[in-house]
Amino acid sequence: MAAVKGNTGATPQAWPGSPEVAACLGGRGPRFREQARLKALMVDRDTEAWQRDPTFSGLQRVGGVDVSFVNGDSDRACASLVVLSYPELKVVYEDSHMVRLKAPYVSGFLAFREVPFLVELVQRLQEKEPGFMPQVLLVDGNGVLHQRGFGVACHLGVLTDLPCIGVAKKLLQVDGLENNSLHKEKIVLLQAGGDTFPLMGNSGTVLGMALKSHDHSTNPLYVSVGHRISLEVAVRLTHHCCRFRIPEPIRQADIRSRDYIRRTLGHPGSPAQRQERSQKEQRPKICPKDGPGAPAHQGRPPEDHGRDSITDLKDPQPGFQEQQKDQQLERTEHHEDSDL
Repeated sequence: MAAVKGNTGATPQAWPGSPEVAACLGGRGPRFREQARLKALMVDRDTEAWQRDPTFSGLQRVGGVDVSFVNGDSDRACASLVVLSYPELKVVYEDSHMVRLKAPYVSGFLAFREVPFLVELVQRLQEKEPGFMPQVLLVDGNGVLHQRGFGVACHLGVLTDLPCIGVAKKLLQVDGLENNSLHKEKIVLLQAGGDTFPLMGNSGTVLGMALKSHDHSTNPLYVSVGHRISLEVAVRLTHHCCRFRIPEPIRQADIRSRDYIRRTLGHPGSPAQRQERSQKEQRPKICPKDGPGAPAHQGRPPEDHGRDSITDLKDPQPGFQEQQKDQQLERTEHHEDSDL
């Protein structure tokens, strides 16, 4: 989830000495208490029949969510939900909505800033097109791999009561986990797509798995349980959803949210015309059976961290334009997974 932009200036930095931040970090604030309450409702085991089938028989729809910020604006963003057919991984439903995030950013409590808008998108889908409801959501962020074992994927899962998987691109260094030389040596040992190693903290708990998402990927993904799914199934399904390094549901949600920002804000016209265009764009779309091609998307500003090799492509023969888009998508990440 594109919540934190690093050195792009899009992250609303909370004042270290502010009462709200101090209350959250000290365990006295309402966010801390609400997070603990929701955590008690989280389920970290398989609950659906398709999860217990080796081939995921019965799984027909997988969803992905993303929140992308408007460049230079720490509060204005686009929340996006896509639903893909499985195993074809074709987009069958998409919905994007411009939002203004008013809650301040506090590390470890990002879900309170963004998840309400994602829940709204899920509710809108349930009301308008219930036949397209996803059977599982992939979330760009962490699940139980989190400072208090309840990241954004857990938060969204509990509030929507949908199975959720956390998929992060950077290692969250908690419970003694470090991106040190030993961790990097383990990454080198990941030889083929689907290879993994466990992320075991000092507590002895396996918080997630590092996954080489395809044969040519140089950096792993960090998969963790969000809600109503086991770690083994979460890792296996994430791998099955990877045409490129990033799982297709998350990748499509990101592409479409950024394209939506470009189409909504990038055209000239009067304020009234832009508002009318925005209202039209915000209507949910049911995609053709074969699924639309990935639209052109707004380029991401480069980051000093998390940059991936342009070889992180699984499809050996994509179209030239599609390949260009995915290389850019993989090379210029925009998230600080440590805050998810």
